Amino acid sequence: MLSSVLKSEKAILVNIAIIRAFVFIRQYAMNHKDLTDKLEELEKTYSMKFQDIYAAINYLMEKDQKDAEHNNRKRIGFRQDELKH
Repeated sequence: MLSSVLKSEKAILVNIAIIRAFVFIRQYAMNHKDLTDKLEELEKTYSMKFQDIYAAINYLMEKDQKDAEHNNRKRIGFRQDELKH
């Protein structure tokens, strides 16, 4: 947005480059729609078949994160060595 407000030569070139990039992305998406549709179809098919595997992986990742949070939590109370006089 800034490149379209500024009036310098460099800002104009940047603005043109940004517009060309968006045009390229739009053309790419239109030309490869069939490929995108096929990938979405495969993803739906295999997501259902591997749902248990995804659940197990997510469980393990969450378990590791919860273990790390548990080990790094702020401790409260007294330690055994503090109770000794």
